[in-house]
Amino acid sequence: MSEVDAVFLARIQFAFTVCFHIIFPAFTIGLAAYIATLEILWLRTGREHFARLARFWTKIFAVAFAMGVVSGIMMSYQFGTNWSRFSEAIGNVVGPLIGYEVLTAFFLEATFLGILLFGWHRVPRWLHVTAAVLVAVGTSLSAFWILAANSWMHTPAGHAVRDGIAYPVDWMAVIFNPSFPYRLLHMLTACYLTTSLVVLAVGARYALTGRFVEEARTMVRMGLGMVALLAPLQLVIGDFHGLNTAHHQPAKVAAMEGHWDGTKPAPLLLLAWPDQAGERNVGEIGIPNLASLIITHRIDGLFPGLRDFPRDERPPVAPVFFSFRLMVGLGVAMIALGGVGAWLWWRGRVFDTRWYLWLAGHAWWMGFVALLAGWMVTEIGRQPWIAWGILRTRDAASPVEAEAVALSLVLIVVTYSVVFSVGIWYVRKLMAKGPVPALLEPPKGVPSRPLSAAQLAAARAKGAS
Repeated sequence: MSEVDAVFLARIQFAFTVCFHIIFPAFTIGLAAYIATLEILWLRTGREHFARLARFWTKIFAVAFAMGVVSGIMMSYQFGTNWSRFSEAIGNVVGPLIGYEVLTAFFLEATFLGILLFGWHRVPRWLHVTAAVLVAVGTSLSAFWILAANSWMHTPAGHAVRDGIAYPVDWMAVIFNPSFPYRLLHMLTACYLTTSLVVLAVGARYALTGRFVEEARTMVRMGLGMVALLAPLQLVIGDFHGLNTAHHQPAKVAAMEGHWDGTKPAPLLLLAWPDQAGERNVGEIGIPNLASLIITHRIDGLFPGLRDFPRDERPPVAPVFFSFRLMVGLGVAMIALGGVGAWLWWRGRVFDTRWYLWLAGHAWWMGFVALLAGWMVTEIGRQPWIAWGILRTRDAASPVEAEAVALSLVLIVVTYSVVFSVGIWYVRKLMAKGPVPALLEPPKGVPSRPLSAAQLAAARAKGAS
């Protein structure tokens, strides 16, 4: 195998691990905020069904958090094994940002997650609620630092390049680089939307079967309210993010739109097959000039086409083009789901409309797929650059043999398939069991203090003697 094959396999390996990894942090970011909200409602109202829901979702959060940690560790190893030149060239900038994520976010999450999981009936209620809030803050901080590093790789700023190595000169400019605010807001909204769809789906399924009626109604209302609010908002945020991308990464936007000729206004293509070799689209079906209106805000506006860039600076068009349409299409479906649900809720019919509950109960996957499609647009769209204008992907790989990368790829796929299948099976089992009241009762025969069992046994033995 040639060196090009080793680079390709390394890209496949990282793509596989990052796609596996991202679904868990995205879910836990939104879920932590939801659990914190439930605990605050429990503290303010004293209604026990909020506590039952918080305990139920905390168990699911713990499993997803663990799977996110495991899959994230494997990604960091790959920086050293498959992408050592990446670490050498831009590690001075990216390394500290990832380190800040561990110091300020992961430690915060891990510390207070212990109280959140094991503090029921062992710490005051206010402290347990505080732990839930701090876990939610930690997950958001994690997103802040990771997206700061990722955004810098797309729109580098605040650095100087000497002998091919990037050095930070202004950390504020590094962190708050041109695409960071848009990317952070877009990602956090996607996380909350993804979790809201899962909460709505679980509540809808319970409502259909008549189980956990009070909890089901709460989940449907809270999940539906967030979907109805966030799905249209995400469309607006995505538009601003797209305009920022058009300014800083015009080749990516040209690939997203399948736009080849920058001398003409671009149609909004609904369907097409991009022919990268022939520099054209096959079987175009679109709305004339609408892409130009969206991107330039003028009906006859012009923006660069793919032919305006050298061939070796164009991203792979087909995966970017189709991933973008999948993401947008799912976004439109979410808006429709939230809009119809909000109308039924307003009419007081949402819990009597079984076809809608069935539809909502099967919509849990939409956020995850849209999230993955969006990341494919973002990361494939920046190719051939791994750090825009600084380092190309082919120059970032380690000098390793393709056979070694292939073997590790097979081992990762097998291991992830086994471990995460078990994890997902357990999450499904927890959801099937539901927020049962027994979860809030102190375990019978299990003391809350570590040494009390031994003290009780000693007292009984003394009494018997």
